[in-house]
Amino acid sequence: MLMNPALRDFWATKSRYKALRGGRDSSKSHDAAGNAIRIADYCTVKFLCVRQFQNRIDDSVYTVLKDKIAAFGLQDRFYITNNRIKNLVTGSEFMFYGIQRNLTDIKSVEGADILWIEEAEGLTEEQMKVLRPTIRKEGSEIWLIWNPRFKTDYIHKRFVVNPPKDCVSRLINYDENPFLSETSRKEIEQLKEDDYEEYQHVYLGVPKDSSENSIIRLKWIEAAIDAHLTVSPSSGEWLGGATVGYDVADDGDDTNATTTMDGYVAIHLDEWKGREDELDKSAKRVVNTGKQFSATQIGYDSIGVGAGTGSHFNTLKWRKHFKFNAAAKVAKPEKYYNSAGKIKNKDHFENLKAQAWRAVSNRFRNTYLAVTSGKEFRADEMISISSDLDKKLLEKLKEELSVVEKTYSTSGKEMVESKKQLKARDIDSPNIADSFIIANSRNLVARLNLGDML
Repeated sequence: MLMNPALRDFWATKSRYKALRGGRDSSKSHDAAGNAIRIADYCTVKFLCVRQFQNRIDDSVYTVLKDKIAAFGLQDRFYITNNRIKNLVTGSEFMFYGIQRNLTDIKSVEGADILWIEEAEGLTEEQMKVLRPTIRKEGSEIWLIWNPRFKTDYIHKRFVVNPPKDCVSRLINYDENPFLSETSRKEIEQLKEDDYEEYQHVYLGVPKDSSENSIIRLKWIEAAIDAHLTVSPSSGEWLGGATVGYDVADDGDDTNATTTMDGYVAIHLDEWKGREDELDKSAKRVVNTGKQFSATQIGYDSIGVGAGTGSHFNTLKWRKHFKFNAAAKVAKPEKYYNSAGKIKNKDHFENLKAQAWRAVSNRFRNTYLAVTSGKEFRADEMISISSDLDKKLLEKLKEELSVVEKTYSTSGKEMVESKKQLKARDIDSPNIADSFIIANSRNLVARLNLGDML
């Protein structure tokens, strides 16, 4: 037995996409290599084997393929160079590339039958848009092999949560690996005993909810869904006094977005495209939202295109608005950041944006503790999201809030990663999340620009 029988049906299923995920020691890559060599020895197939980074050929699946050729006793049928593998009988060949440095070269590859994406957890949507058309022959396949990382990763959302048609998606773990050594089994059991959550992630392929650097954890957000229906604040009320937060679209493909909070409960989300020269129309849409929910204030992003938003509101006879300047100095600079009283706001945060995101993060965390552990907090120390929100926008809000990470300035103060940094991770501008932060910054910044409301 040289291949895992548990995966026989997976490989035998005809499909455009074969998505195989699982924890460590699950035999994923070894079985993919075994299947690839089996196919290459019976048919004439061109394999394009890629991964995010390939500094050396040994970083690729090249080594495991060589091992399978030897295990199958097929050394005489394959010609192996320092960067290619070719079957001397069928003419099948394997090529190896790193995606990050060779994406342009990969696009020029002609006639590939199977695209094998190893360690696909880092695959981005933009990369997939480039890679997919490269494999266009009739009956061609795309194999995706990965250890699950985060629920917010593109690979998880696209090939697990909402897989495309003509896709077979499977989870396999060490408990289905007949080749698992006793040493490995003992290591697994030890981690299971020491850190069960990490064991689930490493060996059971359970994706983490978000990065350790995420400002707001996904599990906190999920706990906040309808928290106002299950958690009683120690003081104050969940509902009362609506605020609309408005993130103004920049140029290009950016979108406008609003979040409406009724007290401490998110009750409405909206997103739409609107060019810079249509700011008056967008402002009217925001004002109408404010009127619909009897909002007492509208907060808006006042940087760049949004700088003139206040005047549009005034023209529409809506003067109850406040600016949110992300780059502004922190609010209440002399106040201590936490109850320990060790550091002041001005020394902890680089700017208002970082302070506002952290304030919302703390409220989400409090809500999580209230829901899961029964801890008590005031209403203004928590946050809730209504499940009655538009389902698509709600999912987008959850993703955008949880994907943004903290960074640090040169002086060591906490910051929020910029749109440029997000773009480098192939993440679009989190417009709905930004509108959510603005809507929840009312008590933090409204007093700083009271004049705009008079």
